[in-house]
Amino acid sequence: MDSLFKELIFWLLVAVTVGAALLVVHLRDMFRAALTLVVSFLGVAGIFALVNAEFLAVAQVLIYGGGISILVIFAVMITRDVEEGNRSTPTQPAALGVAVLLLAALIYVIVQQEWQLLPDHLPGPLAEVFVDTPAALGRLLLRDFVLAFEAVGVLLLAAVIGALALVRER
Repeated sequence: MDSLFKELIFWLLVAVTVGAALLVVHLRDMFRAALTLVVSFLGVAGIFALVNAEFLAVAQVLIYGGGISILVIFAVMITRDVEEGNRSTPTQPAALGVAVLLLAALIYVIVQQEWQLLPDHLPGPLAEVFVDTPAALGRLLLRDFVLAFEAVGVLLLAAVIGALALVRER
């Protein structure tokens, strides 16, 4: 019974997430599209929580459900003519064609891949991550993979400086 309940919750979360994502694309009002984007982000966080990826679920809620969503909503609020939505352009059919081709390629790769389950006993630091995710992930980031962690920090700092340089008044 427990497995059936989890599967029902999973499919409910998938339906909410995909439905909200489709509404983001199809709504003409940008503010409502931004709000449905928040629902989509929270649906993904629910799926992460359901598969016992608590760290990813919390990160999804804090970073995307909180920070990115608020940033998008503020950007929509200071934009003029929000009610008009996107205007039609000649590049829309080409963009739709590229999106359909990418979706077809993704489906082909997923179907052709030979998926393998993880072994029962994982070697080395991978075993720690699946037992106590947040603490083990913190240890790995600050001990074994500290160089990659610092490189990502420098990259994010460069992105923030670049964004500030772009929006600076001249």
